[in-house]
Amino acid sequence: MADPQGRPQEGQSQEPPGFGPLPLDTTADVGAGGARIAVLPIGSHEQHGPYLPLATDTLIACAVARELAAAYPLYRLPPLTISCSHEHSAWPGTLSVSATTLVAIVGDIAASLRRSGIRGLVLVNGHGGNYVLRNVVQESAGTGFAMALFPGSADWSTAAEHAKVETSSRSDMHAGEVETSILLHENPVYVRPGHKDSDFLVDDRRHLLTLGLRPYTESGVIGRPSLASADKGRAMLASLTDCFGEYLSLLTAERSGAPFEDGAR
Repeated sequence: MADPQGRPQEGQSQEPPGFGPLPLDTTADVGAGGARIAVLPIGSHEQHGPYLPLATDTLIACAVARELAAAYPLYRLPPLTISCSHEHSAWPGTLSVSATTLVAIVGDIAASLRRSGIRGLVLVNGHGGNYVLRNVVQESAGTGFAMALFPGSADWSTAAEHAKVETSSRSDMHAGEVETSILLHENPVYVRPGHKDSDFLVDDRRHLLTLGLRPYTESGVIGRPSLASADKGRAMLASLTDCFGEYLSLLTAERSGAPFEDGAR
């Protein structure tokens, strides 16, 4: 609650309500920062059961990007909030763009960054259904504009082990222990009542791409959110931040060893 002049009281967030995921830099801030690698959070707008918000993947991607930008010299970009969530279309509120559109948007952002002097781009992907981002990064190799996709599956496994997550990565597919823990850490208000009673496991999902998620779960949940805790969420973000150091080293090496200089193509 603010005082009569609108100043936040001690302990209250300085960020405007509803703008937590957005970086609030000015152009002067970005210029003075001198970062040469940008980080783009890519989330989604899709169902996460009855207790997590549609923006869950965006909130998580933004949390990871924020921690990375606090620990490394990165230019943090605002998030992409709608991506490829077609497998969740049976639930109200879910929105999607095509894989072609997502590729085009990321490509346009990368081109704009390159024109402004940025030398590389990290895609912080919060939604597992954005398979096409792998190809976007794959195709960037050797172009002189380095790209990376983060976190990878090994990074999530390391983070889960560090945080003592109990559910396997196969079983913790959607709105489960990992996602709920990170949101509990970020802000408990993001997690509505119900996660303690919503555990549901189904490891055989071999026809997910053909059928979507609905034949496998009525609630939209696959995982064990009852095991979530804010401490696990905090530990996972810390571990992911540590893992990123190797990526940054590779991005720098990729740039220094690129076969083409700017303007050569």
